[in-house]
Amino acid sequence: MSKLLQVDFDFSGPFGEEMSRALQGLAESINNEPGLIWKIWTESAANKLGGGIYLFEDETSASAYLTMHTARLQAMGITEVRGIIFDINTPLSLINKAPIA
Repeated sequence: MSKLLQVDFDFSGPFGEEMSRALQGLAESINNEPGLIWKIWTESAANKLGGGIYLFEDETSASAYLTMHTARLQAMGITEVRGIIFDINTPLSLINKAPIA
């Protein structure tokens, strides 16, 4: 069963186009993560937050990614990473056009 992973953390930038340029290689490498279906990158310059919403094939893949990603972020100096793995209510989500079909 697919699992949704929500991750956020304090982040001072870069944001927007500068972030896109700086993290393109990382974004491309994330496509190779086991079980990843898709990722939406999230950012808030106003709140100084970065993160993402991910869809994984299963909880094992989501949990393994969260462990690895937390360690990667901590190596970059980010001390508090918030990650939650969610079940998805597919029937309701499809009513609202979620990209999970």
